[in-house]
Amino acid sequence: MAFPELSISSTPLTQADADALVLALPPLDETEELLAEWPGLAAALAGAGFVGSPGSTTRVALPDVTALPVFAVGTGADPSAAAVRDAVGAAVRTTTGFAHLAVGAPGLGDDRWPAVAEGALLGGYRFDDYKKTTGPARAEHVSLHGAPAEADASLPRARTVAAAAALVKDLVNTPAQWLGPQDLAEAAQGAVADLPVEVTVLEETALEEQGFGGILGIGQGSDRPPRLVHLDYHPEGADHHVALVGKGITFDTGGLSLKPPAGMVGMKFDMAGAATVLAVVRAAAELGLPIRVSGWLCVADNMPSGRALRPGDVVRIADGQSVEVLNTDAEGRVVLADGLVAASRTRPDLIVDVATLTGAIIVALGHRHTGVMGDDDAVAAYLAAAERADELAWHLPLPAHMEDELDSPIADLQNAKIGDTSAGSLFAGLFLQRFVGRVSDDDDAPRIPWVHLDIAGSGTAKASFGATDKGPTAATVRSLVALLEEAGR
Repeated sequence: MAFPELSISSTPLTQADADALVLALPPLDETEELLAEWPGLAAALAGAGFVGSPGSTTRVALPDVTALPVFAVGTGADPSAAAVRDAVGAAVRTTTGFAHLAVGAPGLGDDRWPAVAEGALLGGYRFDDYKKTTGPARAEHVSLHGAPAEADASLPRARTVAAAAALVKDLVNTPAQWLGPQDLAEAAQGAVADLPVEVTVLEETALEEQGFGGILGIGQGSDRPPRLVHLDYHPEGADHHVALVGKGITFDTGGLSLKPPAGMVGMKFDMAGAATVLAVVRAAAELGLPIRVSGWLCVADNMPSGRALRPGDVVRIADGQSVEVLNTDAEGRVVLADGLVAASRTRPDLIVDVATLTGAIIVALGHRHTGVMGDDDAVAAYLAAAERADELAWHLPLPAHMEDELDSPIADLQNAKIGDTSAGSLFAGLFLQRFVGRVSDDDDAPRIPWVHLDIAGSGTAKASFGATDKGPTAATVRSLVALLEEAGR
């Protein structure tokens, strides 16, 4: 895990003991008063074509002011927190070869500095563990200049959120050869070893004894057996409980419903949901949130072999429901079914599952929006948290008229619609809904409030933007932390 050390300095930016200076600026027509301490900068920027558009970075030399290189990054006019975070993140991400960057944002409102801190940390993330030689490195230290004194109080949270995002990216970036189910279970134990989080790992024998047939079935084709990892952060006096369930397919070949070669590239990313759950539980414990947060990591390798599930085989989920597996490449919903049942047994106030679940969500929403389904009030709470965290999300329906499509002639339900690609993400959501338990043992009791997050698109960036590199994005981490913070108030 690597992201910059972050500090706040009272030293004027022009006097910073750094290797390069970064200024976050609006369009030039708004900067006259802001740049009084920077004679010649406005003219230099105008000559270089800088207009202050969001994320655009321009380098200039100002020998009359400083001997250091100066980089101006645009925030756009009247920037939101999201624009500030993206601008500073983009500058730190792209301004390489300088060990220490000093960042200033003249005229920025006090309420925007937490976003500056987050942007600097998120944009400074790097992963190059397997390279013999690397290019110019990102900054090891970022200092913020001109921030109000109270901005110091926002740094611990910014560091915790950045560390959570970095944990997700580290795990997702790790090649599957070094991150099988047991490796992920051990990584989870190590990640929370110094925190008040209880960890229980169910190995294959315990999974069989306790009836977790979905996880076992999907993992049975691999030489690396599956795991169910339970994390429990339960502070004294907590009277609210949020359970998180994550899909953890450490590599997805599609099983016997084998993916084509191009479709298999990047399938080490298929455990991003489990990594997200781990990171968010750890963040909740680090922040000392006054609510119980539990995590269920449903971990398996989906591999073809003589032991693998065949299309048409039936598995039995932990609640006794049977699933006809028509498509072994629709495996995520099958392992999540076991996780949802396990989480439901603890009777939490809310269940949220996170998964790189369907290619259909990419067709519907692209690579920036997370697909959100579930109970209306719970979905509304998540969407409000996503808005506070500045992450894109979109509410999708769970149509009752599609329920019949789940029917199987030989089992309680089937996991796929063979030959019918319509509304694939909604079908998957309806499938998962069947495994969300009820708030009590009464047959007519309502289901536990539940939210399903499909990050198959938003979890991976096809190109760099803002503070985000091409590759894993840690989508929904910041939103889920915001959701838990609100639940704890």
